[in-house]
Amino acid sequence: MSYFFRGTAPNNYVKFGRNANGQDLWWRIIRFNGDGTVRMQYDGVGTAGSNTYTRGFALSNQEWNLKKNDVKYVGWMFGGANGSASTSKEQAQRNETDSEIKTKVEEWYKKTIIDTGYGDFVADAIFCNDRSTPGKSVTGYSSDTGLGYGKKATAFGASARIKAWKNDLENVLPQFTCPQENDKFTVEETSGGNGALTYPVGLITADEILAAGSGTYDSSNNSYYLAKDYLYWSFSPYHYNGGENAYNFTVLGGFNHDTVNSTDNVATTINLKVEYLSQLRGNGTINNPFHLN
Repeated sequence: MSYFFRGTAPNNYVKFGRNANGQDLWWRIIRFNGDGTVRMQYDGVGTAGSNTYTRGFALSNQEWNLKKNDVKYVGWMFGGANGSASTSKEQAQRNETDSEIKTKVEEWYKKTIIDTGYGDFVADAIFCNDRSTPGKSVTGYSSDTGLGYGKKATAFGASARIKAWKNDLENVLPQFTCPQENDKFTVEETSGGNGALTYPVGLITADEILAAGSGTYDSSNNSYYLAKDYLYWSFSPYHYNGGENAYNFTVLGGFNHDTVNSTDNVATTINLKVEYLSQLRGNGTINNPFHLN
């Protein structure tokens, strides 16, 4: 069972960590995970000891991957070298090569969380890069082959759940579980994931965006807590168009999508360990954010 924040969420502010410049890091809680950990998204920095901050991103103008002409490039990781064509879904989704964004996010995490002494507080929870291919009858994408490799037109699981193609807006079905074992990104395999990460950091999923109050795919909501002034990447693949373009979901007010070689922003997501939650003080408001005692 997960409990998630939705709407304006005036009581999900967290101050956690300080960067190399001594500034407090601010976050917004996305949800309490089924294992008791707390998932939160980076939201900006403020002067140490102050309860004000400037909203912003961990990284700006960041490509997901430098290449876009193969289905495999929607992945946080992918099979084969950057530039080689994938020849099967299994090969395309083999977690062998880091995407450009994964490399940059993990560099940010090491510098900002590990090197400043806050790594012990962060849990190794699952991030779902859902590359499931349920097929045309489920996704509603008219060109969908469901094959998931090479230049085969393919839509992915999140696009079906948020009804990006079917326009069935009364029956959106966000979920917080991950359909494929291979897409459960973790550092250690013992935590129920694939053990492919270097550090326990990822991004928000399309399902979490919808649950938080984004509105449906053809609408926009600029007043819920995840809305920012500029596009930023989600963790969820959207589709490959059968030509030259792989797309992933992005966030502004509601859903957007962009080719994976576009330069969008990055709001990193981490999970706090259960054993430290009892040390949190505050009530989650911006004037008294949750913070470690």
